[in-house]
Amino acid sequence: MTPPKRILFVCVENSNRSQMAQAFAKMHGKDQIEAFSAGSKPSGRVNPKAIEAMRELGYDLTQHTSKGLDEFNGTQVEVAVTMGCGDECPMVLAKQRVDWQIPDPRDMTPEEFRKVRDLIESKVKDLIDRCTA
Repeated sequence: MTPPKRILFVCVENSNRSQMAQAFAKMHGKDQIEAFSAGSKPSGRVNPKAIEAMRELGYDLTQHTSKGLDEFNGTQVEVAVTMGCGDECPMVLAKQRVDWQIPDPRDMTPEEFRKVRDLIESKVKDLIDRCTA
């Protein structure tokens, strides 16, 4: 059996985009993907809007915590994905680095937030397909 591919999703606060991306990677990657998320300046909490948006899809984001990028220094991953927030993760040993340019949904209406959530899901599915092909 092939070991799972490790993917790290990074945004500034680790409270919205990267948390949802990690959740989608867990949902859709099953045993083929090991997903993590982190922030360059973690807020210390997952945004209640993100929790609600993922609850609508049957995922419990309350089990996630907002964590710093420092925890992943020296960690080997297949792909490090930044969310378009200018973050870099130079200490993460990534075979590939990708920047998705996804708007921060923190202050968006619930409808706009869901559109960002759905965009993240689509991108995560595509990434999983590429990583596991």
